[in-house]
Amino acid sequence: MRIRVNLLPHREARRERQKKTFYLLTLMSFVAGLALVGLVWSVLQGYISGQQDRNNFVTAENRKLDVQIKEVANLRQEIEALRSRQRAVEDLQADRNLPVYLMDELTKQTPEGIYLKGFKQDDKKVNVQGWAASNERVSEFLRNLQNNSKYLERPELIEIRIGGQNPQGVQRRLFEFSLNFFLKPTPERAQLAQQGQPGRPAPAGKK
Repeated sequence: MRIRVNLLPHREARRERQKKTFYLLTLMSFVAGLALVGLVWSVLQGYISGQQDRNNFVTAENRKLDVQIKEVANLRQEIEALRSRQRAVEDLQADRNLPVYLMDELTKQTPEGIYLKGFKQDDKKVNVQGWAASNERVSEFLRNLQNNSKYLERPELIEIRIGGQNPQGVQRRLFEFSLNFFLKPTPERAQLAQQGQPGRPAPAGKK
């Protein structure tokens, strides 16, 4: 029977094996840690890239929306400009016969003993100056304007006094007067209002 005796330093050999095992495990842990970090970094990069793509898409869509909003705003301005021109044309057409109505009504409602020397129109307001044979004639003129006229309304006496100069051919002393009244809507404008035009202001004198 043979007996084998190991004369080598077995403790040192075991320590060497343990060191090698430790280094190997450390290296494997390091490699595994790097792999895990790389995996996490890759996943995070994927999330970040996806979010950036979504952000870029939203930004691009916002730019498109801004352009569309500007186009809509410009289109609305053009539409409003067209409507304004249309209203202006309609107003001109509705009021084109207004001087005819004014002169015709003044002729009808001016009583005997009233001499008109001039009138001035400011939009719907008209100022009339003239001479009158008496105060009663001026009162009659006001009543006619108030009650009998289809196109004139709200007469208001501004001033009446003894005239300094009579019209040619009149010898007796006359009263000089000044009064205001307002024009009612013409039939053309009333018809336009009945059509329910959008944005159409109410006729003068109507509340």
